[in-house]
Amino acid sequence: MSELWWTIAGLTLGVIVMLPITRLLLRRGEARARRAERRARDAERLAELGSMTGGLAHEIKNPLSTIGLNAQLLAESVNESDLPDEQRDRMLRRIEALSREAERLRAILTDFLQFAGRMRLDPYPHDLVQVIDELADFFHPQCDQARVMLRTQLPDGPVRASIDVGLFKQALLNLMINAVQAIQAAAPKQSEPHSRIGELMLRLSAENDAIRIHVIDTGPGIAPEQLDEIFHPYVSHKAGGTGLGLATSRRIIEEHGGELTAHSEVGRGSDFIITLPRSAEPEPVTGGE
Repeated sequence: MSELWWTIAGLTLGVIVMLPITRLLLRRGEARARRAERRARDAERLAELGSMTGGLAHEIKNPLSTIGLNAQLLAESVNESDLPDEQRDRMLRRIEALSREAERLRAILTDFLQFAGRMRLDPYPHDLVQVIDELADFFHPQCDQARVMLRTQLPDGPVRASIDVGLFKQALLNLMINAVQAIQAAAPKQSEPHSRIGELMLRLSAENDAIRIHVIDTGPGIAPEQLDEIFHPYVSHKAGGTGLGLATSRRIIEEHGGELTAHSEVGRGSDFIITLPRSAEPEPVTGGE
């Protein structure tokens, strides 16, 4: 009888001890379910908002194109008119300002549509050495015009990664353009016409299962308090910048399963690092029966 009593007492005590724990676990489960439901609702609202704003941006681009075309036609008409020179020049300056602002809005909308739109990757293993070498060759004239020395440090052999070549080149090109603009912004106002004002380096390294592409510039660097926000949309520390270049690059790299980070030192320059997983050799394609 005493053994039965102790068994019942032990079970009762166990139930008493477990009840608060069970309630706590249930509350935590309910809280997680509510958070997941809120995230799902937020994601749905963001998708609806993205669709609406994307449609709105497309609708704005069409009349902007019309404005730009008519501004061009108006400038031609003014040039051919019999207006006094002073009046003609004044009107042409105003038309030029109108065209310039219309083009700026068009560029902002293009960047927005590119950033907000759905990305459809077509990844396949490619040799990054060849991809980066091609992009450097393409970008060389722009660096020469900006008086920036472009150098590459690439391995001798191929380094393969599964990428969408077009989108990957776009992400890397955004970083290179950003670097050249940073170098130009920090260049002395008075410098020799043919002297180099800075250096841009593309470095590729492969370690174990990770690939790293460094975009290194000798620009002014980025303050520590600004480093965390530079990848946020519409955050730009450059005059006339849309603030979508770095955000778009990060999104493209993340869509590839990679990571885009930055290290910088004020007065010495910045290092933007793309980290990608290595790719196995592609499987041979065999014909179907």
